Amino acid sequence: MGRVGIGQDSHRFAKGKRSLILGGVKLSDSGGLTGNSDADVILHSLSNALSSAIGGDSLSTWFDEMVEKGVKDSQKSVEYIFQKIKGEKYRVENVSIAVEAKKPYIELTVAAKMKETIASLLEINTKQVGITFTSGEGLTPFGRGLGIQSISTVLLSKNISK
Repeated sequence: MGRVGIGQDSHRFAKGKRSLILGGVKLSDSGGLTGNSDADVILHSLSNALSSAIGGDSLSTWFDEMVEKGVKDSQKSVEYIFQKIKGEKYRVENVSIAVEAKKPYIELTVAAKMKETIASLLEINTKQVGITFTSGEGLTPFGRGLGIQSISTVLLSKNISK
C-alpha cells in the first residue's frame, strides 16, 4: 500500500545576521530566514509531507517542543518523523521538492549537496530526491525576494517482509 504526503513551509528573510540553511546545507552566514529554529524551509516542508503521509500532524505540533528544549537543527525534525515512518513499517520511495524564491540562486552543485543530505536522512538514493527552484516570475512575495517557500511531496510504500 502506498501513501502520499504533501507539505508546505515558508519564511520571511530575517533582518540582521542570521545563517541561511536550505535542505540541510548552510549557504551563508547572513541572509537567513526568520524562525525559532534554523528556519530551513525545505526540511520543514519535507517534515510536514512525511508526517502527512502517515496521517500525522503539522511540524509545529511536535518540533516546537523540540526547539524549546534547544534543538534548532531542522534535520532533527526529519529524523524524528522518519523514525515514526519506519515504526509504521513504511519506506520512502521518492521525494519531490519545489522551492520558490527570487534569491538566493542555487548552483547545481549546491542542489546536489541538498539531495545528498535529504537522501541520507531518509535512507534512500539521491536519484529518489528531486528538487526544483523557480523565481515565480515575481508574482508572489517569494518571487519578489521577501522570503522563501517550499512545497514537498513524498511517496511511501509499505515494507513487506518475506
